[in-house]
Amino acid sequence: MVSQDWTGRTVEATVGPVAHGGHCVARVDGRVVFVRHALPGERVLARVTEDNGKSFCRADAVQVLAPSPDRVEPPCPVAGPGLCGGCDWQHASGPAQRELKARVVEEQLRRLAGLDVPVTVEPLSGGLLRWRTRVRFVADGDGNAGLRAHRSHRVVPLQDCPITVRPAVDAVLPHSWSEGDEIEATEDADGEVHVRRLPSRTRRQRPEQLRGGIAVQRAAGRDWKLDAHGFWQVHPQAADAFAQVVREWADASPGARAWDLYAGVGLFASVLAEQVGPKGRVLAVESGRRAVADGRANLAGMRQVRWRCGQVEHVLRQRTDTPQVVVLDPPRKGAGRVVVEAVATAGPDRVVYVACDPAALARDVAIFGEHGYRLDKLRAFDAFPMTHHVECVALLRRA
Repeated sequence: MVSQDWTGRTVEATVGPVAHGGHCVARVDGRVVFVRHALPGERVLARVTEDNGKSFCRADAVQVLAPSPDRVEPPCPVAGPGLCGGCDWQHASGPAQRELKARVVEEQLRRLAGLDVPVTVEPLSGGLLRWRTRVRFVADGDGNAGLRAHRSHRVVPLQDCPITVRPAVDAVLPHSWSEGDEIEATEDADGEVHVRRLPSRTRRQRPEQLRGGIAVQRAAGRDWKLDAHGFWQVHPQAADAFAQVVREWADASPGARAWDLYAGVGLFASVLAEQVGPKGRVLAVESGRRAVADGRANLAGMRQVRWRCGQVEHVLRQRTDTPQVVVLDPPRKGAGRVVVEAVATAGPDRVVYVACDPAALARDVAIFGEHGYRLDKLRAFDAFPMTHHVECVALLRRA
């Protein structure tokens, strides 16, 4: 039991390994300190920012006494202690960022699934900056748009956001807004910027579309028209890259049955539909009504795709068919035990799991393992440069 609150205290620490969440682990006087703005091996002065009286506390590295050779100058002036919480690794070189993310994926698979899997995080084309095509800003009390500080509701006003595409930045940041407004900006594949203002909760109004609501995107050899502020991959290269991996690993046979769970607008369903052909069947399950409507419109020519709108766990309770392959692309929390067990009970030969959180992926891989599925392949992609987020695609096979 910790008797003294360390909040505000500055401690000297030698920084240890990276941990999931954009920080590294240090130990001071027997306590674990999660340190942001540091790199493994560095000696730093860290100011404690949060202490809930447990065995650990959180801190920011406010001075680097012995820097890592991987340390670089952050390209954003507000990517530092107490400032914008949007990025985690701007102080690390690109190769170092990808190495840190690889170590996190490996550690989560080892800790939660008992697997020792070597991981390489692959870069997507375009570099570390100006890749983010979808962003949500928030307005402060002076009407300036910005992003929130780490683990805080405090808004840090911005002059620029170097990881966001310039047209989306220019559509929002130069303008004045009402306090508490959230402003979403999306640049689509045609270069059109779509802006939506979500008024503060204190002013109950309907969302305001400023520049249209239908975005055009391109992936898997198709043009897609969808709600500009619905789900689509943030990095412009990500959707096509993931679709290529799904195509290779799903390898559905002509005439077979396949499931696309958490289908969005049907990106992976389109890949499966091409493989099974007109005599096969693809079940696409998605809970968002607008996404289902967009998916039906985009895949209207693929009659082998059958849509179900609803929670995946509820829809699967009613299924008795046996798919050859299942593709899973759940939200950050992962699929979870109920869905994983329902998929395993259906008995597909292969499961292709697209995951944006390595801890959720590792947990679900462990559950699949309980039901006779082994992790056969894994690829990881740096779809969110400068942040701690990493996208993984895993292939599980029935033993």
